Amino acid sequence: MGTAKPSRRRVLFLCTGNSCRSQMAEAIVNCGRAGDWGAVSAGSRPAGFVHPLAIRVLSEIGVEVQGARSKPVSEFRGQPFDLVVTVCSSAAEECPVWLGQGRRVHREYPDPAKAEGDEARVLAAFRSVRDAMLRDLPALLERGA
Repeated sequence: MGTAKPSRRRVLFLCTGNSCRSQMAEAIVNCGRAGDWGAVSAGSRPAGFVHPLAIRVLSEIGVEVQGARSKPVSEFRGQPFDLVVTVCSSAAEECPVWLGQGRRVHREYPDPAKAEGDEARVLAAFRSVRDAMLRDLPALLERGA
């Protein structure tokens, strides 16, 4: 008799628009860079698109984002999660109580979509958030479950 493999833990990343930060976090976790977790993301006021520069900076590190879409938080209400992570202060304020299972934590990342300047400067802002998530998310998930 073999031992059953434990099921993957689930994390929900919440942001306001679900177009940049929460999408990047979801993709980073789902590409296997954060251990045995499965991730989804949603927004309190979904933008209706995934920012092309978020997709671009993820592809630079081999994280392909296919079929991603901006989703409302209501799509996941009542679903079980081990962890719910807000990644912007607006989502933390608008979603003060998650009406489902799971421990809730907040990890602030600056909004790269608000970066100003030429393309190089804006891309640098997206890369900075991506790189911070690559550093932070594995430890956050390890502590959070």
